[in-house]
Amino acid sequence: MEKFVISGGLNLSGKIRIKGAKNSILPILAGSLLTSERVEIKDVPDISDVKVMLKILECLGVRISWKEDLLILEPGSLYTSEIPETLMCEMRSSIFLMGPLLGRLGKVKVSYPGGCDIGPRPIDLHLKGLASMGVKILEENGCVQAEAKTLRGSDIHLDFPSVGATENIMMAAIYAEGSTLIHNAAKEPEIIDLQNFLNKMGAKIKGAGTDTIKIEGVKSLNDVNYTLIPDRIVAGTLVIAAAITRGELILENVIPEHLEAVTAKLQEAGVEIWEEQDTLHVRGGNIKAIQSVRTLPYPGFPTDMQAQTMSLLTLAKGNSTIIENVFDGRFSQVGELKKMGARISVQGRSAIIQGVDQLKGAVVNAPDLRAGAALVLAGLSAQGQTIIKEIHHIDRGYEKFEEILQQLGANIKRVGAQDENF
Repeated sequence: MEKFVISGGLNLSGKIRIKGAKNSILPILAGSLLTSERVEIKDVPDISDVKVMLKILECLGVRISWKEDLLILEPGSLYTSEIPETLMCEMRSSIFLMGPLLGRLGKVKVSYPGGCDIGPRPIDLHLKGLASMGVKILEENGCVQAEAKTLRGSDIHLDFPSVGATENIMMAAIYAEGSTLIHNAAKEPEIIDLQNFLNKMGAKIKGAGTDTIKIEGVKSLNDVNYTLIPDRIVAGTLVIAAAITRGELILENVIPEHLEAVTAKLQEAGVEIWEEQDTLHVRGGNIKAIQSVRTLPYPGFPTDMQAQTMSLLTLAKGNSTIIENVFDGRFSQVGELKKMGARISVQGRSAIIQGVDQLKGAVVNAPDLRAGAALVLAGLSAQGQTIIKEIHHIDRGYEKFEEILQQLGANIKRVGAQDENF
């Protein structure tokens, strides 16, 4: 397994452009199955989750090619509705394929999805919504088989504003008879991105970004050329990279309003942040404690930025509290940060961070995607050398992370398992 080796203590500086959003491209790739026409998507991030999703699409019969930063999909005539279990187990987002395959082929067979271990993330909201549209669902032997001769529009109320369930139901409803209403829908920017992508193909969806989304069924979708929104989580991670190293960065191709919950808290911690159209300027300095950071569905503070923020607050003057309201088991970075000298105690959904003057390099494991990114940030500021193992988790959501950080002045390198020195 590959590792990151970091020599910390350097101030990051420079300019970087943010690429397309991981949490947009995965459902959009699934949504491409709803047409038989050519689909072109620009600014696609080169991350392992995208590669897994593309393998799945190829297994279903989609022809795929790249031209620099342009991804070209030719769905044509799909020749199966069954997704290989080996690929489903690699990535939770593969569950998005249920809605499009039901809409296009009227049936689908999947195994339960994998992904990061950040606590229970049941798919019952997906299945409940699809069942209300006339889908017959059979669960047995770790697989879900779903079939519908005709999808019917329905009034669906989500018990929780689940991003995945909202997007899956949206895509299933494209070819349903009549109209579908999703109440208590998730409001994330990536859902708006999916709506815009589908509407550009000829879908009739409105309301994304609000708690009620309406989909009018259509008979077919056409070809499309589409550019993804920038990744707000990658941008937020780099904002903290500047702050934790007392550096100064310029982030281009950013939608500042998507980051307002994050930048407001970081400014509260003493980080200088100012915006200029689609650019963020960030300057780090002395970090102040934050009384309370609470993760919530959008537009609240994103759970995907909780771990990175914790790394920053380990160096704050005073005590800070983070409350994780979205996922159980999402404090997996705590034990690893303690190896680096952090003072953190966890009580249920709350983590209390007592700031220290300096983190120290250590050998740590990346337990999941965002926790792994948090450990990289900690390593950038730590005294001495930090070795991070299990970095395949980080590769799921950050394109060539070490190369980006190298461009900004970090001393970080990727080494293979065969390198006995590490």
